[in-house]
Amino acid sequence: MGTPLVDGLLGRAGITVRSEQRAFLGRQGFYEHVSTVCGGPMRFGVYLPPAAFSGGRVPVLYFLAGLTCNEETFAIKAGAQKRAAALGLALVTCDTSPRTTRLAGDDADWDFGLGAGFYLDASQSPWSGTYNMYSYVTRELRELVEANFPVREDARGIFGHSMGGHGALSIALREPALYQSVSAFAPIVAPSQVPWGTKAFTGYLGPDRSRWAAHDTVELLKTHQHPGTLLVDQGTSDKFLEQQLKPELLQAACAASGQHLTLRMHDGYDHSYFFIASFIDDHLVHHARVLSKG
Repeated sequence: MGTPLVDGLLGRAGITVRSEQRAFLGRQGFYEHVSTVCGGPMRFGVYLPPAAFSGGRVPVLYFLAGLTCNEETFAIKAGAQKRAAALGLALVTCDTSPRTTRLAGDDADWDFGLGAGFYLDASQSPWSGTYNMYSYVTRELRELVEANFPVREDARGIFGHSMGGHGALSIALREPALYQSVSAFAPIVAPSQVPWGTKAFTGYLGPDRSRWAAHDTVELLKTHQHPGTLLVDQGTSDKFLEQQLKPELLQAACAASGQHLTLRMHDGYDHSYFFIASFIDDHLVHHARVLSKG
């Protein structure tokens, strides 16, 4: 059993509370802290279910949002808190890039720079000083949340949408000891082969494509596996389906590697949060089945 909550937190070391609201007998909070790996303030959100207020720790899901989104987008639009409350799952959201250290050209395009960190650690100047979202998600934010909120350290899942789906899948394959469950909505599964990914990878990682494979799900599946099943939902009316997302490449890569995959194609659904809200309950149940064990 853990330490009882005080104002929704186990501790407040280095955390600024921006807001906290009651939701489905739990609490949705938005917070800020100074990030070492991102070189400045970063914002994140945490939903704690009612079970977190009874003295114990609960399983935790980390959601990675897509291009142009921030730490509030999923929490406001997905409608996840009601089912998370019933399942006893904490939900953590983060921003999609550093914001306060401004770099030349960081807002020139909507698919690179601000709001488009692609969940990797940049190696190219000037991005390498602050655009370190892989380390932020897998190390700094995770450790901050586990030190200050009543979540289990042995029951973590990760999921995401679009760019965040790419992040969730690639991180889960690289870090199977950290994340026991994974799912994605309309993920970019082969960023090395599509315009969004080649633009971001060239800018953040440089032109050497051998460096890109570590952040490309289809490439990672040649050498990595996740012990669980990858749950992926995709809408057939998604305007990015053919050029940017290409779920058929994920299906082929999983078949070749033996990775368990559940790929569901949904007729008439697009890329929006209306799509996510329609199937969010299925994803939460998918994670809860794994994370509630033990």
